[in-house]
Amino acid sequence: MQNCVFCRIVQRQRPARVVYEDDAIVAFEDINPQAPVHTLIIPKKHIPSLLDITDEDASVLGRMLQIANKIAVDKGIADKGFRIVNNCNPDGGQTIYHIHLHLLGGRQMRWPPG
Repeated sequence: MQNCVFCRIVQRQRPARVVYEDDAIVAFEDINPQAPVHTLIIPKKHIPSLLDITDEDASVLGRMLQIANKIAVDKGIADKGFRIVNNCNPDGGQTIYHIHLHLLGGRQMRWPPG
């Protein structure tokens, strides 16, 4: 998608502080962090939202969770704990329509989240 900010990051048309990349996934620091660690994990394939996942997308979504675990360990937040968030559609707080996970940690998370 030409106007998708995350697709532009994948294509290196927009800068980002990338912390992980492989053939299917890119992870980078959120530009408006809500915790000391706030990393976004996205598939390189444009998938607008959680509601748009197909059977062939299942493995990339599992890989996104594996990468979240790796980054949590690398950033030293795995032992104390962290939160993974996916926002879906307007009432769920989604503002960028390219599926992504928020990895949040480095502080006590509260419930309910907001």
